[in-house]
Parts: sequence; structure tokens; C-alpha cells
Amino acid sequence: MPTPLRLGSRTAWLLCLSYFALSVPRVLGQTAPTGATQETFDTGAKPAYPAGEVTFPSGTWLLTDAVVGTAEADHKNGAQAVRLQQTGRLTMQFFLPNGAATITVQHALYGTDASSSWELWAQPQTACNCDKWTKVGSTVFTTSSTLQAAAFTANIPGAVKFEIRKTSGGAARLNIDDFAVTPFGATLPSVDNSHLALGNPSGATADPSYPNNYLLDKPQYAVSYSRDRGTPNWVSWHLDASDRGSVGRQDNFRNDTSLPDGWYQVQSSSYTGSGFDRGHNCPSADRTSTRENNSATFLMTNMIPQAPNNNQKTWANLENYGRTLLPDNEVYIIMGSYGVGGSGSNGGTTTTIDQGRVTVPNRVWKVLVILPVGDNDAARITAGTRIIAIDTPNINSLSEQWGDYRTSVDAIEAATGLDLLSALPLEVQAVVEAKVDNGPTN
Repeated sequence: MPTPLRLGSRTAWLLCLSYFALSVPRVLGQTAPTGATQETFDTGAKPAYPAGEVTFPSGTWLLTDAVVGTAEADHKNGAQAVRLQQTGRLTMQFFLPNGAATITVQHALYGTDASSSWELWAQPQTACNCDKWTKVGSTVFTTSSTLQAAAFTANIPGAVKFEIRKTSGGAARLNIDDFAVTPFGATLPSVDNSHLALGNPSGATADPSYPNNYLLDKPQYAVSYSRDRGTPNWVSWHLDASDRGSVGRQDNFRNDTSLPDGWYQVQSSSYTGSGFDRGHNCPSADRTSTRENNSATFLMTNMIPQAPNNNQKTWANLENYGRTLLPDNEVYIIMGSYGVGGSGSNGGTTTTIDQGRVTVPNRVWKVLVILPVGDNDAARITAGTRIIAIDTPNINSLSEQWGDYRTSVDAIEAATGLDLLSALPLEVQAVVEAKVDNGPTN
């Protein structure tokens, strides 16, 4: 994780706020609509890098050493994203009249370019019309070619505008998309028991034009699915006592007909003879409250080719441990896999099965966030919250003790390019994601 993001010099803000107390500020330039502001950068055009203004739905922005990118290599939600090169800047030419509580920005590498760094800066509107910018938080490092969300808590009460500054220089380019600001004083909704309450690790979207990061948001769990791998990138779900009941294991493995038309649907027989289990991400035993809920865990979009001992011993032990934490606790769980090539019961290394249509992962990981039962879950996570992260090889000859494979969330993020727990305040992420759990294992 980047270092904690906090608002800069408190003195500077107090000085600016004093101008508001002395006189009524003039509204300079354009004014954004009342309420939340979200800019997707999907309209407007600027094909060349020299500085120029572009009018988007939110208002006019100045793009310096930047273009509106529409190329296949531009990583974007929708048709366009801003692409910065060298020390490019993206600057609001208008003030948001209702201040800013939180800001989120989607960011990714352009194409296969090297990593970039960037910063968010803010300028409050003052009676003196001072051209003073203050950095919001710390530098953000973009290392993934998948759009990730950077979240900032600003709490700026007066009219304000923002600027994004690429700070790394060099030839590597940076995509910026989906800039969103929540007004100061807005009451943020409490998201509890949602499978994505702690964040969408890859910015997955239910848009078929993103076939390898396609969101399946089911009542029982949420999936980022990869059509080309034939497996999930990750599955995220919430677990509490209400998810557990007396319903038996349905064992109705089947293809997922909710996938977009024309996509290959992995079949219940696709793993036959491969030497790999149909390994659940969200386990059957986490969904025993109703037949429908248990049945949903047997969709093949919830499966990976998993070495039998990995699935039936090491992972089963961890899954059972997670359920022992109920009913006093609730648990947010994210599981995924990455890499290519595992070793199942047939021996040797296998890279694909099902005539090349399903990729066998090299590693399997999981993160558990454990909370006492309560409300406003994301806000209750602190530096002291227990978080278990493990990362195992997808092989048959591994330890049955899941505690032997404990690691940090940061390490999993570095290996996968995901942004886990992105809904947490960044100062909390910075602490909890660096830790390696040393708590009990049974």
C-alpha cells in the first residue's frame, strides 16, 4: 500500500478558512452541480499532448502533457480515460461549491508501461484569489495495468478544486479515470454485510468488453471472472451465523448460464481426469442456510483447478477454522489465485485442462478480516483488527497446516496487482496490510 494519505498543512487550511469568515468569497469560473461530482472522462477529445482545455460533463479541465486516451492500451472504464506522460497534470478549471469529504480516483498503467507515481493536490477558493495548492496525502504508486481505486479523505468544507500531478517523469504513461468527490458533510452510507463492503479488488465491472475482469455479483458472493482463464481472479463474500444452517451439500456442479452470450461455459465435467479438484472459492459449508444458497457455490465460475491435498486438507482446515469464529464474529473473506502451472494427483506440472480452456493456477491465496458482530463494518476496522492472509502453492505435497503459509496482504497485492481492502481508510490499510498474522490456527 502507499503510505497513509492525509490532508496536508493544517495551518494552510486554517489561514484559507479565515478568509471565508472575513468576507463572502466570489465564485470563480464554473461551478459544479450541487451534490456529489463524478467525472468519467468519456466525452470530449484531446489527441495531442501540448496543454489544452477539455470540457467534460463536470466542467472544464486543463490537460497538460496529457491526452484523452481512446486506444486499446488505455486502461479505462467505458470509452476513454485521461493519459498522462512525463510530468503531466490534470487540473479542474472550476470549483466544487460544496467542498469535499472523500475523493476516489481510478488509476492504471498505460499498456505495459513501467510503474508511475502521482499526487492529488487541492486549492480552496479564497477571497484573496490565492493560487495556493496543498498536497492531499502522500504520493500514490501505480504498479498495475488493471484499474485500481485510490481513496482520499480530505474533509474540506469550502469551495475547492483539485489537480492530479504525475510525479515520476520519464517515458512511462499513466491512465486516470472515474474521478469522484463526495461533498463535505455528506453522510456516507453504511455498507454492511455486502460482499464488496471492503472494496472491489480489481475494479471489476459487469461489462462484457472487460472479459478478464468481469463482475458476477451474486446474492451469495461476488466474482471477478476471467473468460480466458476459465476461472475467477477472486471471489469475495461475507460470512456470519445467518449463512449457516442445516442444509446439506447439494453437489450440483454446473456451468454458469449467467455469463455473457458467446462465452465458453466451463462444464461440470471439465476437470474430469485432470488430477485436480473442482476447488470452491466460496465454500459450500459457508452457505448452508438454504438450498439455493448452497447450490450457488457449485457454479463452475466459483471453481479453480486445485490440487486435491491443497483443497481437501490445507484449505479445508482454514475454512473450518473461519467458521469456528462464528457466531460472535463476522468475517469478510476474499480468495483468489494467480500464475500458471500446478501439480495435482497425476504428478508433474499442468498448465491448462479442458483442452486448454481452463488455466491451472500456480498459487492460491485468501484473506480473512475478522470483526465482532456489529454495524458500519468498514469503519470498525482498525490497526488492531485481526486479518489472516495466506498464499499457498497449488501442489499436492504441501503442509496441512495453513498457518505455515501466512503472509501479508501487501505481499498478495504485490504478486497479483490487486488492491485489497480498498474501502478502508488508507492509514488503516497501511498498517493492517503490512502485518503477518500470528494468532491461533485452531
